[in-house]
Amino acid sequence: MPRKKSATLFEDSLKGLEEIVEQLEQGDISLEESLKSFEQGVNLTRTCQKALQEAEQKVQILLAKNGQQTLESFNDE
Repeated sequence: MPRKKSATLFEDSLKGLEEIVEQLEQGDISLEESLKSFEQGVNLTRTCQKALQEAEQKVQILLAKNGQQTLESFNDE
């Protein structure tokens, strides 16, 4: 069940970020509340980044086990 738990954590964090962005875009909150929301957003972003890094590591391990030793970076640039 750890996979499901980390996926849920990622999805919940992402949803929280979306809500914070909507709240900040509306501009109906004070500067102090905006700063608190921004700080919470930074923490949620770190949670999402960690979950994505862990998922990438798992993919790399699975590819290595299947004999595919080379990985290519994904860049849109």
